[in-house]
Amino acid sequence: MGKENWANIPAGHESPMAYAVSSRDQSIIRMVDEAVRHKQVALAFQAIVPAGSQSRPAFYEGLIRVLDSTGRIIPAREFIFAIESTETGRIIDCLALEKGLACLKRFPQLRLAINMSARSIGYPRWMRSLKRGLAKDPTIAERLILEITENSAMLIPELVVNFMTELQRKGISFALDDFGAGYTSFRYLRDFYFDILKIDGQFIRGIARDPDNQVLTRALLAIAEQFDLVTVAESVENPHDAAYLSQMGFDCLQGYYFGAPTIHAPWLEVNQKQAASA
Repeated sequence: MGKENWANIPAGHESPMAYAVSSRDQSIIRMVDEAVRHKQVALAFQAIVPAGSQSRPAFYEGLIRVLDSTGRIIPAREFIFAIESTETGRIIDCLALEKGLACLKRFPQLRLAINMSARSIGYPRWMRSLKRGLAKDPTIAERLILEITENSAMLIPELVVNFMTELQRKGISFALDDFGAGYTSFRYLRDFYFDILKIDGQFIRGIARDPDNQVLTRALLAIAEQFDLVTVAESVENPHDAAYLSQMGFDCLQGYYFGAPTIHAPWLEVNQKQAASA
């Protein structure tokens, strides 16, 4: 960039690169806002399998995907932190819940986990969507799992505890997502009464050959066992890690080794394969 162009960079930007990155981020956020307004979103489903019997999923996670005007997926890592605390973030949570509830109603044998931010607890549309969905089918509550990230839960722990207690009475289960990635107070972990603990993938990838992650993961697993939580290892990407994690005592495994997220209903394919082999 020539000297004459530096004067065009807005104040507060230290370099042309910083300005370029900021402009790109703002462009992506505008694209996400537009997509959400037009409900250009979809759920992608990924299997969570029992560690001891990996042929049939225990349940699925529904991951929200935002699409641009051409139908291409906008990667969540490109925008999720920028919009998590905004109105757009709340609407994305609502759309994910609404689509998840529709799937649970359509497929009565399905058990599905849907992500949400703790910030959506007091959001009127989110609560209305949940109440409407539960009213349509009395079995939906016991088949719905709500996932809250560790960092999100720590924002307003007392509110999260009360929220979980109320919905667990209806049969809904809760998973603490990305455990180990944040700064959970163990006092709050004791009070939360989560049903499922999902250990963050940074400790899981390559664990079969990583002594440090083996020690850290055993410590996290011991915490989960102390609180009688179902344990899920995230980001399992190869058979060596899957075998090692099974021997460690994990209840369930999730990752690309068992299948990438797909917008097509993978449980229909599983059922078809099992029928063909019967």
